[in-house]
Amino acid sequence: MTGAGPLLLGVRHHGPGSARAVRAALDAARPAAVLIEGPPEADALIPLAADPGLRPPVALLAHAVDEPGRSAFWPFAAFSPEWVAVRWALEHGVPARFIDLPAAHTLAWDAELPPEEGEPEATEGEQVRVDPLAALAGAAGYDDPERWWEDAVEHRGAGERDPFAPFEALAEAMGALRERYGAGGRPRDLVREAQMRLRLRAARKEFGDAVAVVCGAWHVPALRERTTVTADRALLKGLPKVKTDLTWVPWTHRRLARSSGYGAGIDSPGWYGHLFHAPDRPVERWLTKVAGLLREEDRIVSSAHVIEAVRLADTLAAMRGRPLPGLGETTDAVRAVMCDGSDVPLALVHDRLVVGDVLGEVPESAPAVPLQRDLVRRQRSLRLKPEALERELELDLRGDTDAGRSRLLHRLRLLGIGWGEPGPSRGSTGTFRETWRLRWEPELSVRVAEAGVWGTTVAAAARARAEADAADAGALADVTALAERCLLAGLPDALPAVMRALGDRAALDTDVGHLAQALPALVRSLRYGDVRGTDTHALSDVAAALAERIFVGLPPACTALDSDAAEQMRGHVDAVHRAVGLLGEALGSATGADPGAVSGTGGAGAAGGADAEGAGSDGVGGPEGVRGLDGAGPEAAGGPGGAGPEGMSGPEGVGGPDGAGSDGAEGTGPGEAAGVGAAADTSTAPTATVGTGESVAATPAPGTGGGVASSPAVGAGRSASAAALSHAGGGAAAASVPGAGGSPVSAPAPAADGGTVSPPAPAADGGAVSAPAPAADGSPASPSDPGAGASGTTDPALGIGGRVPSVPEGPAPGVGGSVPPVPESPDRVRSLLGLRRRWRAVLRGLAGRDAVAGVVRGRAVRLLMDEGELGAGEAARLMGVALSRGTPPLEAAAWIEGFVGGGGGMLLVHDERLLGLVDSWLTGVPAEAFTDVLPLLRRTFAAYDPGVRRTLGELVRRGPGGRGGPAARGPGAPGFGVEPDAGRADAVRPVLRLLLGTATEEGNLTGVGV
Repeated sequence: MTGAGPLLLGVRHHGPGSARAVRAALDAARPAAVLIEGPPEADALIPLAADPGLRPPVALLAHAVDEPGRSAFWPFAAFSPEWVAVRWALEHGVPARFIDLPAAHTLAWDAELPPEEGEPEATEGEQVRVDPLAALAGAAGYDDPERWWEDAVEHRGAGERDPFAPFEALAEAMGALRERYGAGGRPRDLVREAQMRLRLRAARKEFGDAVAVVCGAWHVPALRERTTVTADRALLKGLPKVKTDLTWVPWTHRRLARSSGYGAGIDSPGWYGHLFHAPDRPVERWLTKVAGLLREEDRIVSSAHVIEAVRLADTLAAMRGRPLPGLGETTDAVRAVMCDGSDVPLALVHDRLVVGDVLGEVPESAPAVPLQRDLVRRQRSLRLKPEALERELELDLRGDTDAGRSRLLHRLRLLGIGWGEPGPSRGSTGTFRETWRLRWEPELSVRVAEAGVWGTTVAAAARARAEADAADAGALADVTALAERCLLAGLPDALPAVMRALGDRAALDTDVGHLAQALPALVRSLRYGDVRGTDTHALSDVAAALAERIFVGLPPACTALDSDAAEQMRGHVDAVHRAVGLLGEALGSATGADPGAVSGTGGAGAAGGADAEGAGSDGVGGPEGVRGLDGAGPEAAGGPGGAGPEGMSGPEGVGGPDGAGSDGAEGTGPGEAAGVGAAADTSTAPTATVGTGESVAATPAPGTGGGVASSPAVGAGRSASAAALSHAGGGAAAASVPGAGGSPVSAPAPAADGGTVSPPAPAADGGAVSAPAPAADGSPASPSDPGAGASGTTDPALGIGGRVPSVPEGPAPGVGGSVPPVPESPDRVRSLLGLRRRWRAVLRGLAGRDAVAGVVRGRAVRLLMDEGELGAGEAARLMGVALSRGTPPLEAAAWIEGFVGGGGGMLLVHDERLLGLVDSWLTGVPAEAFTDVLPLLRRTFAAYDPGVRRTLGELVRRGPGGRGGPAARGPGAPGFGVEPDAGRADAVRPVLRLLLGTATEEGNLTGVGV
């Protein structure tokens, strides 16, 4: 050491030149103690810096014990002078201590006195306090402080002749600045410097003058200032204080950048790290790194590019009068030589190398909250390592490891720890796949500390947080979203509290918009039971009740709406439509009913559904009713009178004098004749429309030996779905109950016209399955027969133009095998699966009410058409009414937007009748109204793909004569000419011959490279 007094080493935070100079000065001075700018509470953490597991960049994290969100960081990089000083002290066995203001005061002061309070309004001259280097750079004739620092410090070496000279020069410069600007308008620095002087005095009493102080150069003049202990203590008197905890946490180079908001940040942490670690030839090594990065991104960069870039960087440095090429020169060389003058690849170099994504590591021995330790254990067990560089993670939830990763990430999101963000899955739309974007940020360590108040493990903390959020949620949509997140996170224990809150909010909320926003998330949650093994039974009741309230409140809510409200309501209608469809699928899967049957019959089929009109055709069953996909074997009704001899008695004695089945379903015992003549269905689908009234779902009863014994509810005035084949004229179907190991079945019953039903086919266990019954005309009906009878193939439950699904061929599965227990009662299943049919009735009402906004009416017609509820002719009729001359042009344009908006252009391409209506209406719009209609039409058609718009333009250009119907179009496809274009066909023949290998030497392959 030189001279009397402590060695004051003023540095620039995170400056590699300062770091090299500090190491050289400490090697030369060999102090007895090293004092470093930082919170004194962290003295106990200094020995951890010698642990190989503590690798910078890292930071000291201080947070209030009672309020973990109140926190502060002190970052350290490998090229930070403070880190170099700590490492030097540990390597040489010298005590190292922090001397800045305690974190207890810093955190309390930040909360009670924001930096802006009490500070005078900054004048033009006081702007130097933000960046003192700017004044020094300006005095030296530089317009860029970073360039000045590189030339004055980074490029001059560590001072081989006098290792203390750089610090003396910098201290002199800072002294001049402090004389002019004082504290620089930052009174808190005066308090910090008083604390530093007190700690320095204490160290000098213990170690004498053999003390080295490493601090920001701005503070060196204040530490040299002669003040009294009393004055310094007076500045510290009365400071607020909180109880704090400190630990080491990982940090990143990106968070060291000034662009991140860090006050002491630097512009290029990656570049500075390279300068600090490069043993020699830093420019050559840097450009080699750049070339490697560009090659990884499939850019053509050779060693010749690197050589030329080095030459250009040296030339630029000489022309600019710089001692060595800096970041500016190397960047210009990379742009010109390796990037062909483009800034696009240069942005990648800046992001990945100049700034960088290096993430530090902290050993397990570092202090941490219990939640942090549990998170680390989970990360290791799931092989999910935190990384600073954003990466994409594809998860297959059918695997245990990926399912565990998904639950962990969702639980962390519940806790507000945004390590991962879900994104759209690529290559699959199934619920068993997830895509995440992962990136670990240093602030997440604070979020983990904050979440520690909820529990000591991730699962327990997430559950407690979910329950608290459910109690505090104000909107119904928030609660349904929370229920979805709980299911995603695998937190079934939190669901009861969430469901209670959901029921309370749903009962009080009368806004249809709120209900419509809440339903989709709730319905999506019902699907997770399939892949994640989560019990979603409790959600079905709430979802069904919510849907019913929407059905009741939606029609009046769609009237008297302005354009914005109508557009928003159309979004609600779309959301509810998708939700009802998913609800039918989810409930069909949960109850064993096939989703296709549910969607095809509006809730009737294997599980049955009650019709609003009470017609017996409600019980029309889909093909799954015969195949037994709901866990029941094929059932059949009784004899000609509609009643079996003893009801439906299976091997277990199901049924009895009153015909009651084991599941309590109403049977058809003696004395209870079931009516058979009032069935509205005339198709040959496997249904049991055996009367008028509501349909009853058949529920299976366990047989013996793995067979199935069914107890269909075929009571008077009821129709049993998935039971038997019933036909027009009161014909009865054969009753067959597959039993165990060759259990007998009933004989075929005669049809209405005297015909007989084919003998039952053998089942898997040796029993028999009933065959399809004959149609009304006596001819046997094949399993795939679309239907027969006077009324054709139309089923009232399907709406206009709907058809009963055909019966698939093949033996009935489930016969002779085990049947899972029935999760729902028949009445409940019937109610749940009827939602889709009732929703279609709501859409019909919306489509036919003039008071409903045009965009909503058009959307309702489109949805009904997509569902097969409306034929093309009926849709064209409704469009003609909506586009009639009596409809205001704006209202008609809104109807069109609802009908064909949102990507519905293909409908117009393939149905020129609808396109003709639109074209005819548009050409008839008055000139004064056309300017008002144009924005709506532009918004509608702008959403179409370019190919769709081009095809529509060709169709319109052909004119009405070209779209006059099938006769006018001839055999050609819509959008194409009737006759082939021989000239255009000849143009591609040479290429086809070349591709097929049949080209001859004189094959006219001009233009194909041969």
